[in-house]
Order: sequence, then C-alpha cells, then structure tokens
Amino acid sequence: MPATFTLGAIPGATPGRWIDTWNDRMPHTSLDLVPLAVADQRRALVDGDVDAALVRLPIDKDGLHVIPLYDEVPVVVTSSDSHLTAADELDTADLVGEVLVVPRDDVLGIHIPGSVEPRFAPPADTAEAIATVAAGVGIVIVPMSLARLHHRKDADYRVLLDGPTSTVALAWVADSDNPAVDAFVGIVRGRTANSSRG
Repeated sequence: MPATFTLGAIPGATPGRWIDTWNDRMPHTSLDLVPLAVADQRRALVDGDVDAALVRLPIDKDGLHVIPLYDEVPVVVTSSDSHLTAADELDTADLVGEVLVVPRDDVLGIHIPGSVEPRFAPPADTAEAIATVAAGVGIVIVPMSLARLHHRKDADYRVLLDGPTSTVALAWVADSDNPAVDAFVGIVRGRTANSSRG
C-alpha cells in the first residue's frame, strides 16, 4: 500500500464521511485531498495529479472508470430581498423575465426560456456570479452544494423543481493498479472492513 493516496474533489463535493472511514481503516496511508476545477478534472486524472477524484458529470469516460454517486438538485440563487424568495420552491416558468447570470465555470448548461441575457460579460466563476446576484442583479442557477459553498447573508436560494440535476461521480484511470484506489472504491461502495472484494 502506498504511503499517500491523493483524492481530487470538485467544488461542492462532500467526501468527509469517506475520508473519516479511510482514516479509520487505513492509518498507514495518508489521504491528501486536492481541490479540482471542473474544467480540470479529467486532465488531473489522466496526468496522474490525483489517484482518484470526485468529479461532476459529464466527463469523457475514455480510459476512466466512473461510478455515479449522487445527484444534486439545482437551486436558484438571488438576492435575499428578491420577490422570488417568497416561494418555497420555483419552476422555470417563475423565471421568465429574470436576468440569468451564467458564470464561466457553469456546470449545468442551463437555458431558461424567456429569461434575459445580462448586458455584461459572464462572471469568472460561481462565487463572482453569486456576489453579482446578491447585489440585486438577476439570478444564477447552480447545484445546491455550490449555493451552500458560496453562501452569503445577502443572497438566498430556492430549489428549482424542473431544472437539470448534476451528478457527482467517483472516477479513476482504468488501468490503475494502485491498491489504495481499490480500497477507496470499496469504502465509497459501502464495503465493510471485513468484506471481500466482489
């Protein structure tokens, strides 16, 4: 078993429970968690920067093993005093006429019929987009974990019922012979410490 296992994680991923299990079961192999941009997730795996990664689908699966883990619901982020926060949940029909801010690191590729394109350049990233809408300019639609990651007192979010989900998956290079990768896959799949592979 190698001395170190390097796990990449895209923004919003929540590997905490698996890392806790790893630390309990694998005390002689340290787990290094490396933040990954979604745009960089495949390259980091293929180039060997990380042994495995929590990625956001879609990803080019050529040469990779990919296990979908969970789907995230989309949310509409807006300023905390927006009329949209009066509802507990929203659907795309509620967003007609709203200025839809789409950051450069958008992971949903969402299009809302009847929404308005901003008259300014796309924000560089999700954090900047949320800061923009918190100031009262439009809405941004992101997976819930990203809304939580970039939480601000002057912004709020509501679930978008008919929006696209975003799938988080575990990926690693297909020809990997790293026993630490096998061990982590087992943990993620819920194998107990005593169960055999299968």
